[in-house]
Amino acid sequence: MLLEIITPDKKLYEDEVKSLVLPGIDGSLGILDKHAPLISALKKGQIEVTDKASAKHNFPINGGVVEVLNNKVIVLAE
Repeated sequence: MLLEIITPDKKLYEDEVKSLVLPGIDGSLGILDKHAPLISALKKGQIEVTDKASAKHNFPINGGVVEVLNNKVIVLAE
């Protein structure tokens, strides 16, 4: 699935990924390939990304919103 992490200043990340874990306001959200459509608010925490080569990446955020649709994940992060 394609992941984009965007802040008001710049695009932090854009690539195909295996999975990610997001800090949802009601608990962690795990997203895998072909996930059902979803829109959710995010709280302060870490986005944990596993890319296609199984490398791990972490991105700290102060909140935001995530949209999952048609195997594409867009994170609008603060």
